Amino acid sequence: MGKRKPMPSAAARGAKSRPKRPRSAKQGAELREGNPQLPEHDDAETVDTEPRAAETVQHEKKSNGGFQGLAQSDEDDTEDELGAPSGDDPGDTVNKGNDCFDETETSCSFHRHVSRVITDEEVKALTKQNSKFKWEMPAVDIPRSKWVGTGEKMQEGCDDHLHDVKGKLRDYWQHTLSNHLNSRMSFFSLCNSYRDIMHCNKKPFYLKRNGVDSSTMDAYIMHALNHVHRTRDVVIRNDAKLRNDANRDISDDNTYLDQGFTRPKVLFLLPFKKFARRIVKRLIQLSPLQQKNAMGPFKKEFGESDDEMDVPEHSTKPADFDLLFSGDIDDHFLFGIKLTKKSIKLYSNFYSSDIIVASPLALKRKIDGGEHGKEKDFDFLSSIEIVVVDHADVISMQNWAHLEAVFEQLNHLPSKEHGTNVMRIRPWYLDQHAQYYRQTILLSSYLTPEINALFNGLCFNYEGKIKMVTEYAGVLPKIQLEARQVYERFDASSIAEADDARFDYFCNKVYPKIQDLDEGGLLLFVSSYFEYIRISNFLKSKEASFCRIGEATSQQDISRSRLWFFEGKKKILLYSERSHFYHRYKIRGTNHLLIYSLPGRKEFYPELVNMLGESENRKCNVLFSRLDLLKLERIVGTSSARRLISSDKSMFVFC
Repeated sequence: MGKRKPMPSAAARGAKSRPKRPRSAKQGAELREGNPQLPEHDDAETVDTEPRAAETVQHEKKSNGGFQGLAQSDEDDTEDELGAPSGDDPGDTVNKGNDCFDETETSCSFHRHVSRVITDEEVKALTKQNSKFKWEMPAVDIPRSKWVGTGEKMQEGCDDHLHDVKGKLRDYWQHTLSNHLNSRMSFFSLCNSYRDIMHCNKKPFYLKRNGVDSSTMDAYIMHALNHVHRTRDVVIRNDAKLRNDANRDISDDNTYLDQGFTRPKVLFLLPFKKFARRIVKRLIQLSPLQQKNAMGPFKKEFGESDDEMDVPEHSTKPADFDLLFSGDIDDHFLFGIKLTKKSIKLYSNFYSSDIIVASPLALKRKIDGGEHGKEKDFDFLSSIEIVVVDHADVISMQNWAHLEAVFEQLNHLPSKEHGTNVMRIRPWYLDQHAQYYRQTILLSSYLTPEINALFNGLCFNYEGKIKMVTEYAGVLPKIQLEARQVYERFDASSIAEADDARFDYFCNKVYPKIQDLDEGGLLLFVSSYFEYIRISNFLKSKEASFCRIGEATSQQDISRSRLWFFEGKKKILLYSERSHFYHRYKIRGTNHLLIYSLPGRKEFYPELVNMLGESENRKCNVLFSRLDLLKLERIVGTSSARRLISSDKSMFVFC
């Protein structure tokens, strides 16, 4: 990461002729010693109290759909956005008598969330408070599940779920969604609390079970739209006030603290283009704005047809595989969406966009400066206030490190100024507390240690956290044959030592039993790439008769390995979970299944065991430790998993 320019103190930001206004409880005449500071600039130009006239700006379009060089103001949309608010609800009109909002406006969740200024002491206490989930409430329409949370307990029922929503949006959704509105309101109310959310039992839309995924997606899109409309209306309203009173001094008026460093406020992170197309299509349907710009280029790049139309008619793959991998599964995309008073604009300049839609891979490359060593420019991530990571389970099968890298670059002080009036920046941005106001919504069909680590280690919303807890029934009934499954527990004292403990157990306890067997047909399944490489090197060192299929294996080598294994020319086939995720092969010739580490996707377990169907002498062994509870409970069920973890015995049999 390039070195950021130092930022001037609060004293340097304010012109000498103006009185300084306090930014927060912790700020005085300047930011505390050692803080990075805003870029140097001419005070007379930056701290305008009057809106600038519309200008013609030359855009330099990036190859990934972004632009460079625009300020946060809407200079290219003066007619659309610099007018007074439309007055679609009582809080939209400016109260000229006292220059404040209507009471219903200031008491809504958005204004309550962004108006509070937290102290340094509260920041220090956040991590401890967020780690304790003190209350619970039922998860509507999700069997065997409940929500648990930190902070003040949420109300389980509400007569008017849309009471915090902008009037125009509220009326439009009530008309558009009609009878389907109530199914969206449960998750919408969670989003509207502005707490961090981890929902790891979301039924993917491609399983088509009661439309749960569509309801969840609609809910977070509605929340994002409401947040953007609220944000822009506050700015537009204050712009109107300043136009009416050009001599107003805002240096000591907290009413005008309405902006971040840059304009983008919502970030959607998705694994495939097909999901991005689905998000944009639904966002347009849920927005009352009638004009849609740049739809032609979007359709050309992302397609128009529904993914279900591309499913093969006579496929031998599982139905969920065909639906997941139908359509455009390109994992490199990054573009902005801008909402104006009249229209939705796709492929907008990043710095004039309200919403950024990206894959972790594309955004990581943008952060790194692109493929051709271009200047690093990711200041548009400095003021993100809502992050939605959908299909996190699919992202975990790509490269989770890209997602972590993106989160690490959120809410930093920008390296340049981008036309923002520094006298209107919210104090918690200047205090470098923006990450504690950012809401993160993680959505996945199952929970992984990586998702858990991200939620616990990079999400510190001062409002608190909510996560779903589920009692699993397990997938053992989906096994279609009689197979004796022996679970062997090894000891691992910590997560840091778990990989070595598993490897040592395999080398010292398991491999000696199988190396002397004349019978072949051993399918050795591993769940991670690290394990795949480690076991491969071990088998090479032992000169074992084996072949392998991983995510990087060529199609020619895959076909050769499957044939050798089926014909018995190779006794062992090393097989990775990612390879199964992307191909879902049925490995013929399997007599003995050895699961070195349990799969994250519970559906894979019965598929692997069912590969023993052609064998007359079926064997199945599974290695696990007490640290594998998340995977274990999805496969054998929560109650059985707890017994396996807590029992004094170390070997268990399922038939």
